Amino acid sequence: MVSKSYSNLLDMTSGDGFDFRQPFKSLPRVVTSPGFISDPDWDTRSDGDSVGSASSTERKIIVANFLPLNCTRDEAGQLSFSLDDDALLVQLKHGFSNETEVVYVGSLKVQVDPSEQDQVAQKLLREYRCIPTFLPSDLLQQFYHGFCKQQLWPLFHYMLPICLDKGELFDRNLFQAYVRANKLFADKVMEAINTDDDYVWVHDYHLMLLPTFLRKRLHRIKLGFFLHSPFPSSEIYRTLPVRDEILKSLLNADLIGFQTFDYARHFLSCCSRLLGLHYESKRGYIGIEYFGRTVSLKILSVGVHVGRLESVLKLPATVSKVQEIEQRYKGKMLMLGVDDMDIFKGISLKLLGLELLLERNPKLREKVVLVQIINPARSTGKDVQEAITETVSVAERINRKYGSSGYKPVVLIDHRIPFSEKIAFYAASDCCIVNAVRDGMNLVPYEYTVCRQGNEEIDRLRGLDKDTSHTSTLIVSEFVGCSPSLSGAFRVNPWSVDDVADALLQATDLTESEKQLRHEKHYRYVSTHDVAYWARSFAQDLERACKDHYSRRCWAIGFGLNFRVIALSPGFRKLSSEHFVSCYNKASRRAIFLDYDGTLVPQSSINKAPSAEVVSILNTLCNDPKNNVFIVSGRGRDSLDEWFSPCEKLGIAAEHGYFVRWSKEAEWESSYPSPQREWKHIAEPVMQVYTETTDGSSIEPKESALVWHYLDADHDFGSCQAKELQDHLERVLSNEPVVVKCGHYIVEVKPQGVSKGLAVDKLIRTLVNNGKAPDFLMCIGNDRSDEDMFESINSMTSNAFLSPTVPEVFACSVGQKPSKAKYYVDDTSEVIKLLKNVTRISSQREDVSHGRVTFRDVLDFVE
Repeated sequence: MVSKSYSNLLDMTSGDGFDFRQPFKSLPRVVTSPGFISDPDWDTRSDGDSVGSASSTERKIIVANFLPLNCTRDEAGQLSFSLDDDALLVQLKHGFSNETEVVYVGSLKVQVDPSEQDQVAQKLLREYRCIPTFLPSDLLQQFYHGFCKQQLWPLFHYMLPICLDKGELFDRNLFQAYVRANKLFADKVMEAINTDDDYVWVHDYHLMLLPTFLRKRLHRIKLGFFLHSPFPSSEIYRTLPVRDEILKSLLNADLIGFQTFDYARHFLSCCSRLLGLHYESKRGYIGIEYFGRTVSLKILSVGVHVGRLESVLKLPATVSKVQEIEQRYKGKMLMLGVDDMDIFKGISLKLLGLELLLERNPKLREKVVLVQIINPARSTGKDVQEAITETVSVAERINRKYGSSGYKPVVLIDHRIPFSEKIAFYAASDCCIVNAVRDGMNLVPYEYTVCRQGNEEIDRLRGLDKDTSHTSTLIVSEFVGCSPSLSGAFRVNPWSVDDVADALLQATDLTESEKQLRHEKHYRYVSTHDVAYWARSFAQDLERACKDHYSRRCWAIGFGLNFRVIALSPGFRKLSSEHFVSCYNKASRRAIFLDYDGTLVPQSSINKAPSAEVVSILNTLCNDPKNNVFIVSGRGRDSLDEWFSPCEKLGIAAEHGYFVRWSKEAEWESSYPSPQREWKHIAEPVMQVYTETTDGSSIEPKESALVWHYLDADHDFGSCQAKELQDHLERVLSNEPVVVKCGHYIVEVKPQGVSKGLAVDKLIRTLVNNGKAPDFLMCIGNDRSDEDMFESINSMTSNAFLSPTVPEVFACSVGQKPSKAKYYVDDTSEVIKLLKNVTRISSQREDVSHGRVTFRDVLDFVE
């Protein structure tokens, strides 16, 4: 049912009405009820107190959980802010043109008293172009530390809540907090939007419901979303109780970005298996068809800001620190690990690999040092404390076992250090190891590669000339997002301690030339695929994904988190019951063509026989002398004959029109030669092989055709097998007079020249030749084969074949999807309701003609 309101009907967000006091001079082109979208004059000038100028300047609104600001409070309680130049959100601006205005929306890392919020908001907007979202402390706790960190973060890193005592089971209250927080972010984004030319770019898993809230308010908003974390496989993701709500919300974006193809593939699999959506690749771009909209996917890993790293590396403090580190570990191979403290970084596994290396290779003792820098944990909990304890315990054991008074194999730096010191460790280390068991996009290998390139001052202090080639060695977990782009690294399975130990050994044994070649390959990639390249590429793809926004009509349907926008071509609209009934009543000769499966009975129905209601409706339509009613189906004539035996006057076109019967008393006709059966002896054994290897599939033999069904098979495997079967059949039947077609969960082989379109064409021509040219044409269907009917009817009416009569044509698709029909209805229940309406009109015709009731009375009754 089409929603007539933007209101979010979820209980958890009810009562918080939308703020329409936005900085618009006129309303954007959106609809609040079903119908046509007008194109009012659009004034891009903004009010003086709006967020920014809405002239020709391009604006991008960057939305993330936290604003890219450093926040501190002094002893007097005064807040001070500064822009965090190392934050990704700040660095991505370098991928935009200088004329682009960037506005940030996000929360602060400190709590602000409500009495100070207005003052702080004005200051941040004026000085940093930041719009803060103030989350109450209890909401922040439930939203960020609760749902995000306790439920989404572990799940997206393949950790299932299998132990009841850990308190990780799904909590509906935490999800409600997630919804409320996302809605508060949406309110702030709406304050930032000036015109319909603004682009909104949402970042990461904290805000996955934001696309729904924004699309609900602005149907044509230009909206991109990038997921920085992994996206789990469908087997993991489907355990989330709110899996559908999150998927549907992400699909309200125009472009969804992922770090790797694996993550994108998992997302596509979830959309296919859970929502039944189809996707395809066109000219290198992957798109998901979602209610008439094409949601594009972007696969590109984030880069680093090379210039920022190089500038820090040139600082005298950094150069001095590099000298100090190199002097401290002189004569030893310095290995480096830089990780956040959480359970997925594999720090303990890394240390176990080093322990095994030293155990197996005594000669490396006193010669290898692993400096492990541990960044502060971003979340709290029992798991984090256990990880810290385990890491310290393993490090102390290794140092006791293989260390000495002047040598520690493991050096733990578990406190916050300046960024310049971290850069110095990168530059001074011979090898860097990232051993995470699951990570979205770890930028440590990229930062290490840039820093190992060094600069003239560091080279001079090392006694190297400017033409000296630089070296680096990387050991990277194969479960880290950057792994595919670092082909010169040693890729390891972090769960295999032997694998990690072997890689460490190989790293110690590389020649200088090998280190140089690996470094040059990595540096060439990292320096060209930096953060600016990533941002620029995403922005270009978002612009491409939004280019057709104003060439389509938009309809809003669904409540709460099931909200979505239907995008239709300008000539495709929902069938108006009142208009249809009015034209039906005025007509003197009608031709009605109805598909069966998916039109009169639901596609998912187990019992495929028509209901008593359907039979009654068809009988009423057929008994009207002005009507010629036909069922046009791909099913065999025996089934249709049995099911519709009570309908004496119903015409049937079976097997896509291969067999036609005008009424029950008439004989079956066929304008095709007797079916040749030789090709069946070739096709059926092939289909049988695929049936045996595809659980849930079956073969339906027909008199003129063979059909392979896979509706009950695994969605992905069935689709894969169907494509393979189609190719196989086309090869072996290339010399036979048949065609191989893919339909809705079927692969069909049928004689050439047989289609529903040709069948309808012949039936209408017969009516015209018999002096019964219709002035009312109705055709309803739901799948690809019915598009032939729509095309045939459109062709006949456009070439004046039916002149001088100009019929009212109602070609109608079941479901909102790209179609050659002019109209659509939502589902089979709406088809039945539509037909029931006109049967009521027909049954009261005599009363109308005698003046006992008016036509307006009839319409009121129908409504």
